[in-house]
Amino acid sequence: MKAMLLAAGRGLRMRPLTDTRPKPLLEVRGRSLIEHHLDRLAAAGVSDVVINLGWLGDQLVERIGSGERYGVNVVYSDERDAVLDTAGGIRQALPLLGDEPFTVINADMFSDIPLPCPLPADDELVHLVFVEKPVSWPRGDFDIRDGKVVNAETPAYTYAGVSSYRPEFFAELPPGKAALPPLWRTAADRGLIGASLYAGEWQDVGTPERLAALNGS
Repeated sequence: MKAMLLAAGRGLRMRPLTDTRPKPLLEVRGRSLIEHHLDRLAAAGVSDVVINLGWLGDQLVERIGSGERYGVNVVYSDERDAVLDTAGGIRQALPLLGDEPFTVINADMFSDIPLPCPLPADDELVHLVFVEKPVSWPRGDFDIRDGKVVNAETPAYTYAGVSSYRPEFFAELPPGKAALPPLWRTAADRGLIGASLYAGEWQDVGTPERLAALNGS
């Protein structure tokens, strides 16, 4: 299985830390967020990783390079001229990801969620990993019913930033900027998204305060 790390975002909530470096290069426990993910993917046997580039992407290329020192082969999907959001970024990278299901990870979160993400079942196009709603996101994202993602007015769970896709999920998406949540909501109504719930360590590193808490300060 191949994997994609979503690393193109600006990280506005992390300013001023992200004024001079991309958010995935912020450090947790002595190592950058994106390097934690690369280490864990390599340990899970994932050898091919796509990273999309946006804000200060040159710094990511300089730090990560070919990925050899992490035990993976890294290729880059360049969005530095126009960041394409989550779905648009994946859609652009499809030629690099191939014809088989692949894992996608938000590079700006920290977790020990097992990798790679479970594959979508035969009747699914997507599998999403969730956590219980954190204090930082009390409105939640979706509910889970019989192993499937369902839309709900008062959802109980929050997307954890780890997922897997069949490439055909993006078949009707035109090139350009597009976000994932609207696509998820449509697919959830069709019963096409599987789900699992994770109860271990997880943090959306969305603010300087959350980063400091992870680093024990």
